[in-house]
Amino acid sequence: MEAHANARQRLAAATQPVENETRDRIITGLLTVVPFLMLGFVVWQLAGSWFHWHDVLVFALVYIPCGLGITVGFHRLFTHRSFKTGPVVRGVIGALGSAAIEGPMISWVADHRKHHAFSDKEGDPHSPHVGHGEGVWAQFKGFFHAHLGWLFIHTQRGCKQRFAPDLMKDPVARFIDRTFILWAAIGLAVPFGLGVAIGGTVLAGLTGLLWGGAVRILVLHHVTYSINSLCHMFGKRDFETTDESRNLAWLALPTLGEAWHNSHHAFPTSAVHGMKSKQLDPSAAVIWTLEKLGLAWDVVRIAPERQAAKAAA
Repeated sequence: MEAHANARQRLAAATQPVENETRDRIITGLLTVVPFLMLGFVVWQLAGSWFHWHDVLVFALVYIPCGLGITVGFHRLFTHRSFKTGPVVRGVIGALGSAAIEGPMISWVADHRKHHAFSDKEGDPHSPHVGHGEGVWAQFKGFFHAHLGWLFIHTQRGCKQRFAPDLMKDPVARFIDRTFILWAAIGLAVPFGLGVAIGGTVLAGLTGLLWGGAVRILVLHHVTYSINSLCHMFGKRDFETTDESRNLAWLALPTLGEAWHNSHHAFPTSAVHGMKSKQLDPSAAVIWTLEKLGLAWDVVRIAPERQAAKAAA
């Protein structure tokens, strides 16, 4: 009984008190549904021959920086401190991650650190394996919860004071977190501006907003969500870990290297997730480039001996 009570106290201390749940559910619902509805305009655009090459260009020009803001910034820099950099680079990467519209940075980091602390155990905010029962229907429920459902639930969010005290004391992180709405708005204004600049018309700006805004949000959000769902259910385990994390090769490129998820759980502070020569990891390449430019230092890399010691049989 005492051990059970202690475990409950530990879980309670690790969980952020429920706040603004209704507001956040509405916002999350809109960010989930509206991009899907915008696919109707994509179909109309394609059917009417109003699709142009610059729409895909705008998509790429916004998707890649926002994606790197999440992978290099929110995840590898701010959550796991896998490298160090100066305040300007920290601010730029944090702003790009915020423009991805996956939530304010400090909450994002606290949730992810809690995920690692309780990975695939009670207390994990988005495990597909805990609390869903047994059988095929339970697996489906677990997948939905890990992929999307957990975003509408506030009862297992990471406590910011417990999991992100460093960022709450960091003036750069606090500023980026506090101005999240600004960066989200800029993340929608930029594709409109790019569309006008490249296509030369307001209509090109609107289709740029469609592809660099709605389609980009839809794709980037769901490849991010797939790390929580697919990469804890399907794929290969290169390393022994205490959770169900998997490496999923086909998802590596769209996630900019994040789908080497078992490797990440084996060595959370590593700046490199694709640890084998053929494992594509664009985010690690960006960190390497920053290092060569003198903009990043103390980059954490895992020695082959440590990798071999933890390799799956």
